[in-house]
This record gives sequence, structure tokens and C-alpha cells, in this order.
Amino acid sequence: MTNQPLLARLLDPERIVLFDGAMGTMLYQRGVFINQCYDELSVRSSELVAEIHRQYVKAGAEVLETNSFGANRVKLAQYGLEGQVQAINRGAAAIARGVADEAAHPVLVAGAVGPLGVRLEPYGPTSEEEARAVFREQLAALRDGGADLFILETFSDLHEIKEAIRAAREVDASTPIVAQMTIGADHHTSYGATAEDVARALDEWGADVIGLNCSVGPQIILECIERMAAVTRRKLSAQPNAGMPREVGGRSMYMASPEYMATYARHLIHAGAKVLGGCCGTTPEHIKAICEGIRPLNPRLSVERGALGVERSASGAERGATVETRSTLNAQRPTPFGERSRFAARIAAGEFVTSVEIVPPRGVDAGRMITDVRKLKDAGVDAVNVPDGPRAQSRMGALLTSVLIEQQVGIETVTHYACRDRNLLGMLSDLLGAAAIGLRNLLIITGDPPKMGPYPDATAVFDIDSIGLTNLVRNLNRGLDPGGNAIGQPTRFAIGVGVNPAAIDAAHEIRRFEWKVDAGAEFAITQPVFDAAQLETFLGAVSHVRIPVIAGIWPLVSLRNAEFLANEVPGVSVPDGVIARMRRASERSKEHGTAEGIAIAREMLERVRTVVQGVQVSAPFGKVELALQVFDGLVAAPNEYGKVWAGRS
Repeated sequence: MTNQPLLARLLDPERIVLFDGAMGTMLYQRGVFINQCYDELSVRSSELVAEIHRQYVKAGAEVLETNSFGANRVKLAQYGLEGQVQAINRGAAAIARGVADEAAHPVLVAGAVGPLGVRLEPYGPTSEEEARAVFREQLAALRDGGADLFILETFSDLHEIKEAIRAAREVDASTPIVAQMTIGADHHTSYGATAEDVARALDEWGADVIGLNCSVGPQIILECIERMAAVTRRKLSAQPNAGMPREVGGRSMYMASPEYMATYARHLIHAGAKVLGGCCGTTPEHIKAICEGIRPLNPRLSVERGALGVERSASGAERGATVETRSTLNAQRPTPFGERSRFAARIAAGEFVTSVEIVPPRGVDAGRMITDVRKLKDAGVDAVNVPDGPRAQSRMGALLTSVLIEQQVGIETVTHYACRDRNLLGMLSDLLGAAAIGLRNLLIITGDPPKMGPYPDATAVFDIDSIGLTNLVRNLNRGLDPGGNAIGQPTRFAIGVGVNPAAIDAAHEIRRFEWKVDAGAEFAITQPVFDAAQLETFLGAVSHVRIPVIAGIWPLVSLRNAEFLANEVPGVSVPDGVIARMRRASERSKEHGTAEGIAIAREMLERVRTVVQGVQVSAPFGKVELALQVFDGLVAAPNEYGKVWAGRS
């Protein structure tokens, strides 16, 4: 029976779905020699096939591929089985359907279809119509046997997979299609198509999910997925082999360990692939490792087990409510938001909060920074924002910088914490230590990739992203570790997240904001805002999940500074009108340019203060005096939005 919520998740461009691994590898391990027809086992040894399916379900697979990769009329003819196309395919689908229906968690059945093994015109004798008819016969039988979707995989000829897609639509236009090509170590198919060619073609032909499988290991698949993500908006899939096969004792062996595959699964997700699985050489052990490895990256929108083993409701009236599960039996009631820090208390009271962002020093001498922070405290600023390796620069760590500031100056910090540099265990250790030392305010971010910084060859970890980390911190505030085990006294973090009202893909940014709120975010800080109308539009679009929003304000110092932000800093949008103003002022003098930048920032603060909970003003090039000029003469007082929030908290 089709699981509609899981099917909807498969089609959602941002939701992660895990397929199973290799069927042929598992059959071979059980003594089925390669000179036999593996597809026929669906009618001759159905229990053997079913048991392999069960092992993949137990490992965490959410989609089972039918044992029918070569069950088309052309390939079956090599074994004299061309008259059993319907029986073999219907049998394969029925076996998987039975295992899926008995599974403890939702599981879909994907009718697996491979290439015909012959060349199509104009390079071979088989016409397009003939090929389409062969595909249609197999696909219809898979549908009749209970397949929820079709997966067309391991194709090397774009011309051929186009006919397979057409056949699938003719069989049932409503059945989702996953279309996957196979690519070589040179990033080309055997017919010379590039990864970009594959993405554009499969996108144009209307497959619901497009991607790559087989032939190569995860590293090359990752490189190609990165290239495909740049040219398509379709959901991407990746099912690599367990490395490249090696000859060991006369046998071809796949050497990639489950841990290695799990590591690359996370990299693939960050590159854009949201449908994962394995091909040749992958076993239930590989799928189990991938499942555990990507669990923290899996955002939740419906009542289902999600990142870090937490179950939540995403309905408008119940967003944020927990569901009683085994993993939450040890949960404690978190400290009320307004009692976690002075900064959180002001937000909870509906007061307009002020903060200034100061980048940590490059070396060990924090003397100048401490002096600057004292100026901010004396001026009445509520908190200091401490970035964590912005633009992948090497600087003093944000956690220890925050400790220095709070201990030596006595002003609260909002500590940015990035996922880029630490694995899950490292993050957990850092956060427990931060809580013990007294840090309370976190701004959770995914982090800029190392390629942006001076050390482009540095390795990014990205065990989890900002959504997964928000989930983790929310659990710590309830006294739970990522596995749902009690840690004793809960942490007391005020959980903030980043948001970009000027994102190029606004729909994607809104979805991620929804997931962050669902994961436990309690306030948000925007990227620098230079277009108030754009911010107001974004706030209107997220009103259904509204949490206190603090606007980022950046006082420009010159035309060059404005152009740099506009063209070289991801996530920042500087309107042409602002660039024009900075150009006119900078042409008069450097001082006029700086003064104009301050004026623009003050205008932005005045414009947005009625719709946000506060502002974070950046100190460009460490010049706190410029940040303070933005505040000069402006009273930090409650606003209408703050009053509304105070009434809801």
C-alpha cells in the first residue's frame, strides 16, 4: 500500500530520502553464480529476494528497488525467458511490496528498470518505437505488481533513457520517475555527455528526480553532483558504488567501508543530492552507516522521526509541540526563554535589542578587541556578536573569544557557531563546555565553505547543517544528548539562527526558515539588510512561523566596500540605488563616502525598527566608532512587533 506522506517527501526538493543498496552483490554473496539470471529469482527463489529486502529495511532504507534491473524482453531473451516479462516483473514488485507493507517504518517500492543492452538508432538496429515498447511492457508489469515509483538507472545513452522516460509516462503519467545515468572517472558518460549535459537533458524530459549511479565510487559522483546542481532545480539523487572494484584473488571486490560511504553521503547532501542509496558493492551495513550518518541532516515537516531522533508536529497550531516517544521520555522542561540570559529576557519582554558584530582577532592578542568592546558596553549596547570563521577566515575561535569578552568586560555575547569545522561529537563537546562556562546566546549557522578563504584545500566537515544543529541544541536544553539519553542538568541556550531575506531562491530560504523554527529556533538574525522593502516582504512570507527577528545592519565605508559586499559576499544584496549613492559620495572624498554609508545604515535602522525585534550593527574593519554612530541619538525602546511577541511568549 503506497505511503503518501513518504511519497510526498520523495518529491519535496529539500527532503532527504534513503534508498537501499545492491541486490546483485547480496545475491552473489549467497552463492548465486553470475551465469544465472538474477531477475528470474523473483519467481524461482522469492524468499531469498525478500530476505535481502528485509535486511535493507532493517538498515534504515526507505525505498526498496525491485529485483528487476535486467527484466526486459531483450535481456531476458539471452536466457530464453522473454515470455516471462510480466511474471518476473510483477513478482519482483510483489515481493518488495510485501516487505514494505510489513515494515515498522514507511517504505516505498521503486520499480527498477535498466538499459536494454542494445543500441538504438541511429547507432544500432533498434528503433525508438521498439525500445519504448520494450520499456513500456516492463514498466506496466512493475506498476501492476505494486510499485509506487519507477527508477530508471545505470543508463549511459541519453537517447535511450529518454525513451524509457516517455514509456513510463505512457504507462502512468502520475507515477514519479527517478532517472539516473552512469558516468565514468572522466566525468563523462560512455557516449561523451558531461554531468551538466545529463542534468539539463533529464530536467527537460520531465523526470521528477535526476541523478547518477553505478560505475564509480562516491568521490567522482560527488564531483559530478556539484556540477549538476549548478544547472538544474530538479531534486538530485546519488547512488555510487562502494568504491572502484579491485581484483582480489580473482574476484572483483568493492573496498569502500560503510564509514567511508557515510562520510561521502553527508558531502553529497551538502552538494545538493537529497536522494541517496548505493549501487554495486553496497550492503545493508553500508546503508545502515549512511542512515545513521545523515540522520542529523534530515529536516522534519510532518509527524515522523526526524533529525536526532525527535518527533515533532509541523501544523500551524502545533508547531514546536513534541510527541511522546522513547527518545523523549527522559526529556526535562527547558528553562523559559526569558530566563536564559539578559539578552533573551529583553527579547521576551518585547524590548528592542541592540548588538554589534566584532570579528575575533587573527592572532592571540585580544587587547584591542577588549578595548573596543568596553566602548560598546559604556554606550549601552546589549550584546556583542562574535562570528565563527566568517568567509572561512582563520581567526580566534568564537567560543573562547566570547568567554574572554564576557569575563573581562561583563557584556553578554551572541556566539556564532558554525557546522563547517567540527564533527557531531566535537560540536557536542564544545556546546557542553560552553554551557558549563556560562555562555548562553547562540547563533547557529552552517558556515562558509573553505574554498572562500585563504586555505581552500582545508577539509570541511559539515556532519550536520544549521537545521540539524538547532535540533541538537534544542535537545540539550531539554537534558538530552543526540541519542535521546539524559545528560543531567539541561543547558540554557537561547537559540538563534541566521536568515537571508535577500536570498536568490526565496522559496528555498523560506522552507529552510520553517525547518529551523520547527527544529527549535527562538530568534533569528538576518544578513545585512540594504533593502527594507525586501525585508518586509520576507517577514510577511514567514508570518506563519514568526519568531523574533533581528535585522543585520552594515554601515558602508566606501564605494569599494559596497561593491565588494554586492559582488563577493554570499547572501548579501546591495541595491543599485545604494551603490549609486556611495559612488557619488565617494567621488567627493573618502570622508564623504563613510558619512554616506553611516547615513544609509541609520535610514535602514529607522525604517525597519517597527517590524523587527532589534538590530545587529556590524563594525566594518573593526571600527566600533562607526557602529556606534549608527545608534547615535536613536532610543532603544519597545515597538509594536515586540509587544506582540511579548504577549505570545
